[in-house]
Amino acid sequence: MHGAVSSETIHLRPNAAVAERVLLPGDPGRALRLAQQLTDQPRMLNHNRGLWGYTGTAADGELLTIQATGMGGPSAAIVTEELIRLGAKRLIRVGTCGALAGGLALGDLVIAETALPHDGASRALGASGPLAPDPTLLEALRAAAPGAHVGPVLSSDLFYDPDPAPPPEALAIEMEAATIFAVAAQHGLPAACLLAVTDIVATRERIGDEALAAAEEALGRAATSSF
Repeated sequence: MHGAVSSETIHLRPNAAVAERVLLPGDPGRALRLAQQLTDQPRMLNHNRGLWGYTGTAADGELLTIQATGMGGPSAAIVTEELIRLGAKRLIRVGTCGALAGGLALGDLVIAETALPHDGASRALGASGPLAPDPTLLEALRAAAPGAHVGPVLSSDLFYDPDPAPPPEALAIEMEAATIFAVAAQHGLPAACLLAVTDIVATRERIGDEALAAAEEALGRAATSSF
């Protein structure tokens, strides 16, 4: 269920095998917390460049890798590509987002029905329109998180955008999903995305630490059960 440790990657320097199923948070701290919550005796896969990653045994007895991508499409493209070279076969981004649509509250979960490529990395990879997740993983996420909002999410290069003009159909905004979908598609591999709302863009509300911890755990458990 995993690939062999390899010295052929440049940015990830693996100290453990990469599982076929991988969760991709952006934040290295979130990678550590999810590894502790979701796996038994996780082993550090990578710490090079501050991109913390871990592989451990999940509750179903199978290996699970949780690897931070860092912020933005360029970093996510590198990490996703190198994970695939190391044996990853199924990928789910588990991250945070800012709510654009009304009806979303802090701590809500959002499933990306499509990723709108408003970032440079995904467009450099050939994206010219909405990128779809793998349909099987999408339906599994729907089943695992029945209360989640489902719809398009906008992938952007800018966190602090001086002139935001998001398309009206976007439920939320984030930075990595479109790139991860594009890299996975190049390799013919399934990818999907599950997000937690940490900001309300219109009002600039920000989630508290306790609510974020609860949303983060729900995010990880729903995504893991979707593989």
